[in-house]
Amino acid sequence: MQQPLLRRLRPLAYALVAVVALILLLTWGALQTQVILAGFLNGESVWAKAQKQAVIDLDNYAASGDAVHLRSFHANYAILMADRSARDAIASKQFDQQAVEASFARGDVIPDAIPGMVFMFNHFANLPYMKEANMAWRSVDSSLEELNQIAQDLEKEFAEGTVPPHDVAAARARIATLNRYIEPRTKLFSLQIALGAVWLGKVLFFAVLAVAAIASLLWLRMAGRILSSIRGTEERYTLLFDSAADAIFMADEETGRILDVNQRAASWIGCARSELVGIDLASLFAEGSPHSGVGSLRMPEGGTLPVETQSTLVVWADRRVCQSIVRDISERVAIEQERRIAAEALASIAEGVLIADADRRVTTANEAHTRLTGIPASALRHTRFDATRTLPDGQPLPQSIWEDVAEGANWLGEVESRRADGTTYPEMLSISAIRDSMGRPQHYVAVVTDITARKADRQRLQHLATHDPLTGLVTRSEFERLCSEAITQATHQRGAVAVMFVDLDAFKVVNDSYSHAIGDTLLVRVAERIRAQLARKDVAGRIGGDEFTVLLTDLRSREEANDVAQALLVALARPFDLGDYEIFLSASIGIAGFPLDGSDAVTLIANADAAMYTAKSEERNALRFYTPRMHADARRRLQLAADLRQALTRHEFHVVYQPSVELRTGRIVAVEALIRWNHPDRGNVPPDEFIPIAESLGLIRQIDHWVLETACAQVRRWDEARLPPIRVAVNVSAGSFGHPDFVPGIHAVLQATGLPPARLILEITESAILHLGEDTHRTMLALHGLGIGVAIDDFGTGYSSLAYLKLPSVAFLKIDRSFVMGLPGNTNDAAITEAMVAIARSLDLHTIAEGIETEGQHEFLLRAGCGEGQGYLYSKPLLTDEIERLLAPNAKQPAKKLTLVPPKRA
Repeated sequence: MQQPLLRRLRPLAYALVAVVALILLLTWGALQTQVILAGFLNGESVWAKAQKQAVIDLDNYAASGDAVHLRSFHANYAILMADRSARDAIASKQFDQQAVEASFARGDVIPDAIPGMVFMFNHFANLPYMKEANMAWRSVDSSLEELNQIAQDLEKEFAEGTVPPHDVAAARARIATLNRYIEPRTKLFSLQIALGAVWLGKVLFFAVLAVAAIASLLWLRMAGRILSSIRGTEERYTLLFDSAADAIFMADEETGRILDVNQRAASWIGCARSELVGIDLASLFAEGSPHSGVGSLRMPEGGTLPVETQSTLVVWADRRVCQSIVRDISERVAIEQERRIAAEALASIAEGVLIADADRRVTTANEAHTRLTGIPASALRHTRFDATRTLPDGQPLPQSIWEDVAEGANWLGEVESRRADGTTYPEMLSISAIRDSMGRPQHYVAVVTDITARKADRQRLQHLATHDPLTGLVTRSEFERLCSEAITQATHQRGAVAVMFVDLDAFKVVNDSYSHAIGDTLLVRVAERIRAQLARKDVAGRIGGDEFTVLLTDLRSREEANDVAQALLVALARPFDLGDYEIFLSASIGIAGFPLDGSDAVTLIANADAAMYTAKSEERNALRFYTPRMHADARRRLQLAADLRQALTRHEFHVVYQPSVELRTGRIVAVEALIRWNHPDRGNVPPDEFIPIAESLGLIRQIDHWVLETACAQVRRWDEARLPPIRVAVNVSAGSFGHPDFVPGIHAVLQATGLPPARLILEITESAILHLGEDTHRTMLALHGLGIGVAIDDFGTGYSSLAYLKLPSVAFLKIDRSFVMGLPGNTNDAAITEAMVAIARSLDLHTIAEGIETEGQHEFLLRAGCGEGQGYLYSKPLLTDEIERLLAPNAKQPAKKLTLVPPKRA
């Protein structure tokens, strides 16, 4: 029997009352929360004003000493401390409710909001924005205490008398410093409170709205069910059979047999409605229950249809009937299958994937993103995914990105992403949009890739491309680029830039004396010492084997580089400890500056190089500032190098001969062949000017060979002219001496000219022997086998080693003019010369002294036992015909300048 209408409507009325009451209750709760928020905002405003006024009052008090300002400061400080004591008491979780509320009341907080504030601080301190605001508040505690300490110190000093002005200034400066620290944190505190209030307001609004919506929906559903039952039989066919999109089965609750079905059910089963009446409803289902849940319905072709069943009990007259509504969920199952596949694919992707709604708030994040950032997907939901990402320069992602994506473009770029622990890493971010039917962005899909390793590799390659692999200093191209940037900056700031060109003195000798590995280690140590003398903003580069450059910026003039250059000279002059070796070096430095010496990097480097060359050629272990004349000299050297390549073919060289006299008799016993260059435009070019250029160009071997051939041929012509037989000495450079064809070349010249080997002397400097290294003994032995004597030239001025004197073929020892010049007055030179002569005599070596210019030098060397001598006392270098006149048996006595046998030399 059907229930009376009023009784059936009564639950609907009760439900409506409950919904209204619930909405009113939520509204009351929202109002109370707004009161609490008003209290927070009021408390924040009072606290911020008290803090600002406290700083102002303390500064005024420090400036004037007026006690009114001090009282005002204490009043504002009391408000701050009241709020702080309440906050700290709540944080301790063991507090007196009344005491805390009293503290907030002393801080001028709205009384009605105080209990709610205490509750929020106690239970919801970690809410969004609440935690950040609390941290900002706490961060100024020590600063406020320091302000109070300053106030106490000032009060004490003002009480004792007049405070010195510098103390007042120091106090005010400290107050200003503290205020600069407090002010941004106060603003952050205010901002976080305001943002928290906005956030909580939104939460409350949506909570009330959601609860009201749910309650209304539940009530409407209840109303629908009740009204459906009220409409009864006359509504049954219209609602359930004629307009339903789902299959509806009406079955007896007790027997389970079908009483009626709608047309949709009949079409699914594939038979007439009348044929289904009386059939057990459960027999139509292959899987699942005919009353509720998901199952499958048998189809006429033998297949099954996935369905979802919902059942309700209705009363038909006195019969209880089960109404089963069966819905086709094949499309939903297919969608869920696709979603499951998509979810599995999303989870298996190596890149991080984020899906966000139209407001860019994250809805889905895959496992790769969690591994990448350490932020779980649950923590990311409802947060904007661009909140943890910025551009590489720290700027937020610009709005133009979203505008481009909204217009249909995909955005790809590098960003800086923040992990859960606060660290950041470079990330490649790709953003695209999923659109609704109207073409508007419905979701955003972001694919992120950690490019830390890729970027590190790129930076490593870039570093290798711009830095010297041995020393780590910048290369020439990078140095020029940095120099150009510095010049541009100096132009804007009207400053100066200095470029220093540093070249190591005699590094090649050191490198050849040990090994290239030792040389490389030495270059690394040199680079370290150069860097140690520079400021962080300065740049050091290596542009050649032993050539370094230094860029000094932020200068007022180029002369400021002098101190740095002097420090570099001192640093590089200190001995280098390389394990088994202790090596001494020096350097020559050239300096050029912008804007005085050039307006671009290439010019500055070239001019600094010219200044360095001047320092090296004039003094070594020195520095020189660039002058335009240096550049002219450099151009002259370049032109000279070009002319030198043609000098041999143009027959511009000639040989002069300086006699070597036997000191005891005054007889000419030998001549030294010396090359001269008669340039068609420049005239006579000194050997010390073109010989280094020839060595650098690799022409020295050809020149040495030409001198050797010319000298040997000339001696043979003198022999044919029946002049007295003499030796000829030929200087050999280090480049020729160390060449594999050196000894065979000499042998070929001797054979071609017919000069006896004993008449040929090869003069070799100590540095040349040092250059040959381990092959010295082999070369000397080969020369000894040919019968050629070797003279050690400039002995005592280089890396002197007595072991050289024992080498095969060494028969002569030449005493350098630097020791002869001081004779006989300089006791040191005298002692060294006598020691050399004694050593040579003991080793059965013949001694030859160079640079003899006075009778006193001649007499001293004669008494010391020196065998031969050269110098202007006897003769300057002479042409061939002049030598012939001196050697002729009946030649006239030459002029005084060419006197061979001075008086009193018996």
